[in-house]
Amino acid sequence: MQQSIWGVQRNNVLSQEVGGAADASSLRLALHPDRKFMNTRGSMKKRRLLWAKRPFDLLVSSLGLLGSLPIWLLIAVSIKLDDGGPVFYSQERVGMGGRRYRSYKFRSMIPESDRRFGPLQASEHDHRVTRVGRFLRATALDELPQLWNIMKGELSFVGPRALLPEEIEVRPKQFSVPGFRHTIQDPRVKEEEFLEAVPLEKIPGYAERHQVPPGLTGLAQVYADRDIPRRHKFKYDLLYIKRQSFWLDLRLIALSFWITFHGTWEHRGGKF
Repeated sequence: MQQSIWGVQRNNVLSQEVGGAADASSLRLALHPDRKFMNTRGSMKKRRLLWAKRPFDLLVSSLGLLGSLPIWLLIAVSIKLDDGGPVFYSQERVGMGGRRYRSYKFRSMIPESDRRFGPLQASEHDHRVTRVGRFLRATALDELPQLWNIMKGELSFVGPRALLPEEIEVRPKQFSVPGFRHTIQDPRVKEEEFLEAVPLEKIPGYAERHQVPPGLTGLAQVYADRDIPRRHKFKYDLLYIKRQSFWLDLRLIALSFWITFHGTWEHRGGKF
């Protein structure tokens, strides 16, 4: 349905584009975490796009905050009735240029989940997610408070997802010999002994994705599987940076509304 309307297809062309964007070095971006990220090539075009996005973000976020106030009340009551914990959840996130800001959401996990379990990406059947939280995450209604972040200019409607400063990815350890690379697979070894925690800033593409404002939705959020490794999601982010335009943003926003109405944000595999 949405493909016939918007002409957005998840096909081999997209896969090839995403794969080609994986090599961050090919973008030749001299970026560092402690500097403002700006690509000298095509910088004027990106500045014009940012100038066009800001009035749109400000207008729509303001209208969204006013129009969604009744929903805020219903969500707040539901969270309190569910477990009696805090309604809102805030945490520090990394924005454009590596600048940090405080992000706000409706709480969808048990209280103090980050302190108890660490800043891990949510997985399928995650035991940290509450009953109300499962609905909020499936419809992305837990993201409504981030309209305030958009209005303040810390976030945009479309862009790479904002990450935690100390976020990690847990993956199998690998060992290498010249010309080979293998994952440790030995039934005699306990699972925790062949898993390793990798800081996201060590993954290729981490710095490059911060040359644009983070977004509430985006190419990776719409098209990427929920549980694929961050290094693969970063490929979508790099593709968005390469192909970004105001009309692409509008198409991604429209698809995001479609996913919200169908409650498929948490689906593994295709969301539509």
